[in-house]
Amino acid sequence: KRQVILFFLFVCVCQSGAETLRYSLPEEMERDSFVANITKDLGVSPSQLVARNARVVSEGNEQLFRLNQNTGVLTAKESLDREEICPQRDTCKLVFKIFLENPLQLIRGEVEIRDVNDNSPVFPEKEMVLDILETASPGSRFPLESAQDQDVGSNGLQNYSLGSNSHFSLALETGKNGMKYAELVLQRQLDREEQREINLLITATDGGSPPRSGMAQVRIVVLDANDNIPVFGREVYEVRLAENSTPEQLVVRVMAADPDEGSYGKVRYTFTQTPERSRQLFELNPATGEIRVAGNLDFEEAKTHEMVVKATDGGGLSAHCKVQVEVLDVNDNAPEIALTSLTASVPEAAPPRTVVALFSVRDRDSGDNGRTECSINGDLPFSLTLTFDNYYELRTKAALDREMTAEYNITITATDWGTTRLSSRKDLFVQISDVNDNSPEFTQEVYTMSVTENNSPMLRIGNVNATDADAGNNARINYALVQQEGKEKPVVSVNSENGDVYILRPMDYEEVRSFELVVRATDGGSPALSAQTVLRVVVRDENDNAPVVLHPPPDSSTMMGELVPRWAPAGYLVAKVVAVDSDAGQNAWLSYELANAAEPALFRVGVHSGEVRTVRAVSEKDSSRQRLVVLVRDQGQPPRSATATLGITLVDGFSDAHLRVSEEVPASEPDRPLTLYLIASLVCVSALFLATAVAAVAVKVRRARQSEAESLPKFPKAATDSNAGSLPRSYLYDVCFATGTVNSEFRFLRPLLPCFPAGLPAGQSEQRSSMCS
Repeated sequence: KRQVILFFLFVCVCQSGAETLRYSLPEEMERDSFVANITKDLGVSPSQLVARNARVVSEGNEQLFRLNQNTGVLTAKESLDREEICPQRDTCKLVFKIFLENPLQLIRGEVEIRDVNDNSPVFPEKEMVLDILETASPGSRFPLESAQDQDVGSNGLQNYSLGSNSHFSLALETGKNGMKYAELVLQRQLDREEQREINLLITATDGGSPPRSGMAQVRIVVLDANDNIPVFGREVYEVRLAENSTPEQLVVRVMAADPDEGSYGKVRYTFTQTPERSRQLFELNPATGEIRVAGNLDFEEAKTHEMVVKATDGGGLSAHCKVQVEVLDVNDNAPEIALTSLTASVPEAAPPRTVVALFSVRDRDSGDNGRTECSINGDLPFSLTLTFDNYYELRTKAALDREMTAEYNITITATDWGTTRLSSRKDLFVQISDVNDNSPEFTQEVYTMSVTENNSPMLRIGNVNATDADAGNNARINYALVQQEGKEKPVVSVNSENGDVYILRPMDYEEVRSFELVVRATDGGSPALSAQTVLRVVVRDENDNAPVVLHPPPDSSTMMGELVPRWAPAGYLVAKVVAVDSDAGQNAWLSYELANAAEPALFRVGVHSGEVRTVRAVSEKDSSRQRLVVLVRDQGQPPRSATATLGITLVDGFSDAHLRVSEEVPASEPDRPLTLYLIASLVCVSALFLATAVAAVAVKVRRARQSEAESLPKFPKAATDSNAGSLPRSYLYDVCFATGTVNSEFRFLRPLLPCFPAGLPAGQSEQRSSMCS
């Protein structure tokens, strides 16, 4: 929408480009003098000037006018001196521009500074001396130095008048440049013997109201007779000279001949009736008549110079010629770039053709030397558009990206069309302001952090980090956990400013071994952008659980322990201690050792298996009752341990053992319901035991497939897993109930003994066969 408005505005401005506000102001007005009422001339209200930020800009570096936005009154900032601003010009016009914003509008204005008769005519010298021969014939003319008046027009020099005398009258002439010249005309023959000097008073008057005047004394010295005067070869010398001519360069040589001899024939040359500025720019050799460049010519200051050369011989006779120098323009002025408006910061979301700056270009040369063109150095996303009156707009031509380029140093080059092209440069610094167009990005898709169980509360375990390519608040990142529905309050906290991750309470590896959370990073833009990452927390195990013995049960009676036949050979499996540790890794690696035994040399314990075997064959000398204490220890630091107590009975046969046990157990009173309860309990326990055994076998088979190479024993995860505590089949017992008796009891009928390895003695092999059968 803004671009369309600007387009129509520029069309309107271009159509009205010929319309100019014109005003007139006399010079030497006081400071802050009224010039015009802009609101009245433009047909707008003062409030519109304020809203549209109206301002006035004068051409050149010096600002001569001031615009009051509240009243619309245009005033002169300082007292204006026409002779200082526009020297040697007939008309003095000051050009200014009125800028209006929102929408942009440019109005051209001119203020003509009217001349005021504030300068009197002034002669170069207060006294002029003329040497005139007494033989000069009536009607002879003698040029006088012209008076200079800085005013122009009717206020400039208009007339000369001569005081009353009997010999001379005054004649007026007007040069090509409009300048008035005065000449004395001899009316009556001079007689040196009668009057050697004549003093005249000449008055120069301007046309002001009231008029101003200046006077000078003319002293005429009557010379002795010299009947030949110098004669110039030409009355007018016309020369064309380039403005870049170097000092001492020859302009022209004037020559006057005098046929007299001696001092009367020696001619000397001087300037007369020549403006002071021309005298400063040109030097005349009085002996040779050569005119050379003495200063820096400037076509823009004066295009022509007119000089009068006077040739005087030794007798005082003189002649005059004119030298007209036309200054040719040379491309000696580089274009000038004047910045009017600049947007210091442009948002990166700005659409193409957004106006960034407004500037004008001026070249004081003429013709092609004064024509200019502008360009931008480098491949930048900006373009220049010529509006009118040598004003250019700097616009964007493509989308901007602050993350790629945050600032631009734009160099604008203005070049003229001269033969030797001159150029000037202007650097514009434009910053690109940030827009929240980049989401935060985490450095990792998944952050994995670990914590050892039993940690202290508010323990820092790591850091999540996200970056944002934007700047300022748009890059300020806030971290937060994403609360998931249906889940309890997380035990992890994330610092919202730096992303540090803390554990809020102690962790228990046996309860939670790992968990995942979602962390969100949100920037401070509007609207805010965000990103998410997964935070995975792994709990490391600590040796905080002691081994738990599953078999033998801690509350079992040592009197009802394991039965070992006295014929048991070395390596006979007596029992197996089964223990578990709910820790993990080496904290759960268990080792077994014999802590206490009545006869240490008779039994040994497998370090990793927990199997209790005989070291040697059982002898008749060995005590029938043996008590072993097995120490179970894990590999943690520091290690934890537990003990298991085994009661072992050495028997010759199971019948004898049964009888001994029966004798030791006191007889129960007949209680038939109790027997039924015992039977039911036994059935339930057996069923549970059988299911547990099947599950343990399935678990072991699966684990064996997963890790066949592991040599260390595998244990259940928790102490309550009784699968690992199942006894080998060699220790399964049959249950026998007595019939026809009042009391029922458990009887150990037949143990399922393991097959012994080959190589046993013959007697033992037969005994093994009979036992297995």
